[in-house]
Amino acid sequence: MSPEILILFIFILSIFLGFELIFKVPSMLHTPLMSGTNAIHGIILVGGILTLAGAVGWVEVVAGFLAVVLGAANVFGGFMVTDRMLQMFRKKK
Repeated sequence: MSPEILILFIFILSIFLGFELIFKVPSMLHTPLMSGTNAIHGIILVGGILTLAGAVGWVEVVAGFLAVVLGAANVFGGFMVTDRMLQMFRKKK
């Protein structure tokens, strides 16, 4: 099996795993879960950047690009959700 096919296979499996994990979480826990996993999304973002830096084939470039874009979206979304959650606890003027 070529390395590109293996990378694509792992990527597709991670998509299915992510959907299964997120749909099993109760909606009441989504906000704390998003705010608590910002560090993990940052690690994914760094991993995507490192993948792009060492990319040789087109599959690696596409996988690294998707990791960077989706990781950045997760980091940004996590901080937005955390900010909204913290605004609920601020005293109103």
